[in-house]
Amino acid sequence: MTLPSHVPLVVATRNAHVERIHWGSVAVVDAAGALLAHAGHPHAWVFSRSTLKPFQALPFVRDGGPGHFGFTDAELALTCASHGGEDIHVDTVTAMLAKIGMAESDLRCGVHMPDHYGENDLPPRGSVFDQRHHNCSGKHAGFLGYCCMHGYARASYLEREHELQQEIGREVARLADLSASELWFGIDGCSAPNIGMPLSRLAMMWGKLATGASGAGAATDAALSRVFAAMAAHPQMVSGTGRCDLALADASNGDWVAKVGADGVHTVGVRSLGIGVAVKMADGDFSAVYATTIAVLRQLGLPLETEGTPLAKWADPVLRNVRGTAVGQLKATVQLTWA
Repeated sequence: MTLPSHVPLVVATRNAHVERIHWGSVAVVDAAGALLAHAGHPHAWVFSRSTLKPFQALPFVRDGGPGHFGFTDAELALTCASHGGEDIHVDTVTAMLAKIGMAESDLRCGVHMPDHYGENDLPPRGSVFDQRHHNCSGKHAGFLGYCCMHGYARASYLEREHELQQEIGREVARLADLSASELWFGIDGCSAPNIGMPLSRLAMMWGKLATGASGAGAATDAALSRVFAAMAAHPQMVSGTGRCDLALADASNGDWVAKVGADGVHTVGVRSLGIGVAVKMADGDFSAVYATTIAVLRQLGLPLETEGTPLAKWADPVLRNVRGTAVGQLKATVQLTWA
């Protein structure tokens, strides 16, 4: 086992004293793979988790799936989502399943309480949830669409040996400029195969997504461009109400899209700069990874206003106890080193 050389990126204080430290790494990479800036260990191997979703949707898009089934751009965006399980998300998944001739029972993602609820906002008594409420249900609907379009087995679509997962692996290896044997494989929270790679290669993939091209001088990649455009046009579908990814996308006026993954992975693709940003927080803390991402985007010179905006709750937020008393602050200390 090789441990990554992470560095402190965020500190939490209580009464001006440091109480905890969040370690991690950052990679800023262009679409050709050049490392432009970093903090910590930019080549640390990480599982991509849900930051992989736009690329898991690519086989469906490349083979004309959205047109074949009449998917809207909002529905395409949902195939890339970790959505909140709000009515708009559940209704859209229902429509997607109807278009491909599948039912909720055909999904294999499992059931969890919708992400838009929390410890201070519990669902009404008697609420009943199913697999459509799972934050990955849009991705799984896209998976099923690919299988229906090609006549592949549907019950086994999550097996690594399945034609769909094999094609996803080839797609990711190509975009990450790695051989299939160099990739890590594991099982994600929704039971789909997940792929690990160096943080810098994940950032490069997001640079390619942002530019709509698979490398320096490469021709426009229509599938990448289509996915980015759908995510940028429908960020509510990609995340949900009150979520950081939605606030980041809304702040960009379509210039960038962001995607969080479990265990402290966060990615942003910035079209105007032609770059991808990938952050890994070692302890998986979401508040810390969001504060880091906002600080990094600012250091990259992007016009990111936070005061008085929905982003204020993630940009170096004041920490409060259950009575609302200010007890400390979460503060990003990350400093990029430029290549």
